[in-house]
Amino acid sequence: MTAPLAPELEAIRREVIATAARPLERATTLPAAAYTSEAWFDFERRAIFEAEWMCLAHVSQVPEPGSYLALDLFDEPLLVTRDKAGAIHVLSRVCAHRAMDIMPPDGDLPPSGKRSSLVCPYHAWVYNLDGSLRGCVQMQNAEGFEKADYPLQSFRSEVWQGFIFVNFDEKAEPLAVQYADLAEAVAPWDMATMELAIEMTWDCAFNWKVMIENWMESYHHIGAHARTLNPSMPGENTWTEPEHPHFIKAHLPYTDALRAEMKAAADGGPKVPGFPPIAGLGDEQAHEWGLYVGFPCFMMLTTHDRVLWYRLFPDGAGRCRLLTTTLVRPEARQAPDWAEALESETEMLRAFHTEDMVVNAAVQRGLHSRKVVRGRLSHLEEPVWLIHRYVAAMAEGRHPARARRAPYYGPRARPAESVSQAASSV
Repeated sequence: MTAPLAPELEAIRREVIATAARPLERATTLPAAAYTSEAWFDFERRAIFEAEWMCLAHVSQVPEPGSYLALDLFDEPLLVTRDKAGAIHVLSRVCAHRAMDIMPPDGDLPPSGKRSSLVCPYHAWVYNLDGSLRGCVQMQNAEGFEKADYPLQSFRSEVWQGFIFVNFDEKAEPLAVQYADLAEAVAPWDMATMELAIEMTWDCAFNWKVMIENWMESYHHIGAHARTLNPSMPGENTWTEPEHPHFIKAHLPYTDALRAEMKAAADGGPKVPGFPPIAGLGDEQAHEWGLYVGFPCFMMLTTHDRVLWYRLFPDGAGRCRLLTTTLVRPEARQAPDWAEALESETEMLRAFHTEDMVVNAAVQRGLHSRKVVRGRLSHLEEPVWLIHRYVAAMAEGRHPARARRAPYYGPRARPAESVSQAASSV
């Protein structure tokens, strides 16, 4: 039986659950302690992150046999490898001999690259890329010692749509089950065959929920992105699909003016900035940003010419590490203006990423204020409300229930339906 929580922690848990239980039209922000308390973050780590699937990498980061990627998640030294047969593994970097991290952050090896074997720098034990022990000198006098008994330990992992996930809990449902509806939604992009074209790393002085709340709501386009994103994707046009147990999807449609420019470009007119359009997308898919968060923090964005993916590693109540990436079709690199497009799109991404980093850090500072207010949420912040409902559900040891209703807002909402009328079916 799970031990009772400390009174202060239980008070936060109860307030999170009570907040998330309010219908959207009466929704508020969570208590500040849900973003600032290290004790609450430790609870989230156990109840959410260590129970759920966490995304580590895209297959294009380990593109061929011998490729590896070293990273740390919750103080766990991990190694993503592709062995000589092409299979992908998520291994522990802890040597089976004396617990040495075989690729310490301050060691001689880069955090990614290609090798035919893995060598522990302490006593030179040698491992294959599948984790099996290949060689260990001066062990001939160890009675009963067998190399097969001492591989690098492996973690439960899955490759979903080209993304490599790890799970520290043996009870989690397979991603093919959890993300079945999400896989259907993103199938036209064929992300498993896409390639990373842009990568940026960020050390973030804010809570993980501040990041995903900002990611999923486009209300802030009106303010934070007034000059970068709002002119072509106005925040007030955002709408969100009904609640799902394992992910959120929001739609951010392009303006009629941008749609007209894209049509003119397709008819031989001036090129729209960016990469070559992805073939096979439907009208809605090709003329909006599709915003997703796969719980707990797998952030993905689909567009007419690329996919954005954010890898988020929470490190504490007010700290996280972020990798922001752009995935493109392999043939995009063959476009005659590839170099120019890559440079201009990198600068565009850096500009609006920086805008987000500034406001997220400012929100985290505000959450520490003695005068912080539990604010009300706009209908455009429905994804924030859904994130709160997910955190609250996990704090109760479950996932949210799937909503059987039309969207509250947007082109597929029932015309006469208001949020209050639908509150009983959230």
